[in-house]
Formats: sequence, C-alpha cells, structure tokens
Amino acid sequence: MSDDAGRDVEADAGDADGPEPDELTHTTEAGDVQMVDVGGKPDTARRAVARGEIRLGASTIAAIRGDEIGKGDVLATARVGAIQAVKHTWETIPMCHQIPITNVETTFDVRDERVVLTVAVETTGKTGCEMEALEGVTTGLNVVWDMVKAAEKDDSGRYPGTAVEGVEVVEKTKRPIE
Repeated sequence: MSDDAGRDVEADAGDADGPEPDELTHTTEAGDVQMVDVGGKPDTARRAVARGEIRLGASTIAAIRGDEIGKGDVLATARVGAIQAVKHTWETIPMCHQIPITNVETTFDVRDERVVLTVAVETTGKTGCEMEALEGVTTGLNVVWDMVKAAEKDDSGRYPGTAVEGVEVVEKTKRPIE
C-alpha cells in the first residue's frame, strides 16, 4: 500500500514478516514476558508521526504567544522534552527496542484554546518508531502543562479546563533501504 507521496505504508496488522495476528509476541508459552526478537528482520527506513493536543484557557494561549509565561519559553522547552523522550523511549516502555533515531521533527500549532503537537520520528533499523513518536507527543504536551500550570490552576488548585487529548499515530511508513 502507498501513500500520496508514493511511500510504502505499513498495514495496521503489523509487518508482513511479523507474527500472525493472533500470535502473542511479548510472552512465552509459559507466560513470561519477553522482548520480540527482530534480529532476523532486514533493516528498513521507517517513519512514524504522532499528534496530540493540550486544551488550555484563552489567557494561557495568549501568554504563550506573547512569551509571558514566568517559567520561560514554553514551546522551546516542550520541544527539548519531546526530543529527549523520543531518544529515551526504550528506557520507559518495557520490551521496547533501543533504536537508532535518525531524525526527529516537532511542530507546534498554537490555536485559540489548544496547542497541537506533531512529532515525526525517523529511523533505519529492524523495528518501527511509533512508540517513540507517541512518547515525544505525550512528554512534549506534559512539558507544556508543567510550564503553564500556574496560569491554568483555579482557586482550589485544580485544572478544570486543561486536558491532554487526541494522542494518536497519524502516519507510519516503511521502505527498503536504497
């Protein structure tokens, strides 16, 4: 299957050379947890893009746009957090392979009452990078929350209008190395 740019797009069921859909890959027959052996798979160029958003008050959005948040530049700090999370995904998600990250792109879209973060991750290796893209999005959005929490708190110390939402993988591609 190809996308509009002619790249091969992986099906949601997994790699053609991967396990059968009903086969458990992270447990042994005895029920022990294991890492999937990807050693026999060929290296391929892979890309995953994830997106999510954080809902914020209009005054917080204005403060982000005006660089008026007391902790500093919200988006620059969130970008660093997102990239660091991508690079360290294997340390936080059990059984996730440590993969060579070849590129990370972060894009922020500051809208009326939300900040949308898109993280694209590229690798050349034996396994995909969806988890890295998702980790980048969730951590980046959590950094935004941390940076603006003083502006978002109500009088009781809660965050009634703040929420991280819609985190999803929006693209996953794989192509042979040329």
